Amino acid sequence: MMPLHRHNDRPTKFATLEMQEFPVVREYSAGGLIFDDQQRVAIIARHSRSGHIEWCLPKGHIEKGETPEQTAVREVHEETGILGEVIDSIATIDYWFTGTEERIHKLVHHFALRQIGGELTVEGDPDHEAEDADWVAFKDLDSVLSYPNERKIAWLYARKLNRQAKG
Repeated sequence: MMPLHRHNDRPTKFATLEMQEFPVVREYSAGGLIFDDQQRVAIIARHSRSGHIEWCLPKGHIEKGETPEQTAVREVHEETGILGEVIDSIATIDYWFTGTEERIHKLVHHFALRQIGGELTVEGDPDHEAEDADWVAFKDLDSVLSYPNERKIAWLYARKLNRQAKG
């Protein structure tokens, strides 16, 4: 016996995110690669929205009156315990994501920093987002960082260093 089909002159419509009108919010952050004297980079572990541990670069929101460079120094220090100074600009990641009630357009400025003090710890993180911190060899970042955009930041900086060494 054949199942009965409903015949309808109108096409079927499904609700999609594209059909919803979400307000757009812009967010600005900064952080980056903080190097010690052994060419290791401090990275942090955070819980993702789904609850998994993800290893990422330290970064955070730019506060009113701060430059991206000042934010990078402050956020790296808060999340890793390492005090650094900016030595180079790497790149800005630009991406979109959808929250529960808004579309977020986020810009994250990444810098290379050199350690000038501090000890590796997450105890100073005021938001307690960082679960752990560790030093990783710069050459190993591609296999450790969770986010493709952050792996690209490391790759871009490695390429920049290689060009400077050849030039």
